[in-house]
Amino acid sequence: MKNFRTVTCLTPLILFLAIAVVTPAAWAAKYELTRNSVENPEDVDAAEISLFRVKLGDPEATAVESLVEERISGVRAEQEGTFILLWDKENPTGAMAGVRITDGKVDLIFINNRFAHKVRGVFRHILAAKSLKEIRDLLGPEDFPNETLMGAKLLYEKKGFLVNFLDRQVNVEFCLGCPDLYSQF
Repeated sequence: MKNFRTVTCLTPLILFLAIAVVTPAAWAAKYELTRNSVENPEDVDAAEISLFRVKLGDPEATAVESLVEERISGVRAEQEGTFILLWDKENPTGAMAGVRITDGKVDLIFINNRFAHKVRGVFRHILAAKSLKEIRDLLGPEDFPNETLMGAKLLYEKKGFLVNFLDRQVNVEFCLGCPDLYSQF
């Protein structure tokens, strides 16, 4: 009886550890934009954001492999200069998401309101927002506001992202320490 208890207790533990070891690190991102429904803005950190398994800091080869060479349902990917752009096959009016590669590494991930049907969690609500008030209600006050008559740029520097709002066009850029992103403030 004692051996039976030992086996029934240890088997699930060993199985769990085996699965944890075999699971690739790329799937361990805290917030995969198209898979995880992270609703709490406090849990959002640009260092842990991924777009189709591509995170900030990943090498160019990983980004090309994951975004261009693999088939993503309903998405057409193109590499143009330093960007890998993702287009919606059903409505290819403009890129809906993408990454920028600088010095051989991904240094920027962007999504816009054309990507709202694919993204999950708090950013689905952000991309569908119709006013600045909605965005601020969801994310809280920004670190550095920059409002004009045409729209606004809401910089959440501590979390590593910028929300550009221009009427009904919303764009979110994730970057860690990008001087070009923060130079306009």
